[in-house]
Amino acid sequence: MEYLVLKWLHILSSTVLFGTGIGSAFYLLVATLGRDARTVAAVSGYVVSADWLFTTTTAVFQPFTGWLLVRQAGLPWSQPWLAASVGLYVLAIACWLPVVGIQLRLRRESGACAAAGRPLSQRYWRLFAAWAGLGVVAFFAFLAIFWLMVTKHWP
Repeated sequence: MEYLVLKWLHILSSTVLFGTGIGSAFYLLVATLGRDARTVAAVSGYVVSADWLFTTTTAVFQPFTGWLLVRQAGLPWSQPWLAASVGLYVLAIACWLPVVGIQLRLRRESGACAAAGRPLSQRYWRLFAAWAGLGVVAFFAFLAIFWLMVTKHWP
């Protein structure tokens, strides 16, 4: 029973982690494409809050529950699918860490543009491009992790 509870918590937290990332990315993308600095400033504030509240907690919880599951099941860490999952998770988190700082700068920059009554600046667009690029890499890393967790197979 303990294994099933751990597995459920691991799946639940992965769902919150991935869902928050997708939702945040969608809303900031749509707001940015609307090109209204006031809207972007408001939405980017919500994205930063959601990231700190949901993404940070689940990003820490995921490896912890994963480690407990591996230990409980008596699996060797050397299994290719497991090693690949860990590597992809490290890649995704390595993309997410700079995204946190970029989101803070996006919020600050869009807020400054809104306060001055100006459109989104070139600086905003450069930051946004970096944010989107890192997000795409993390997105595909997480998709691959989900595949590996379901199939437990590495090609």
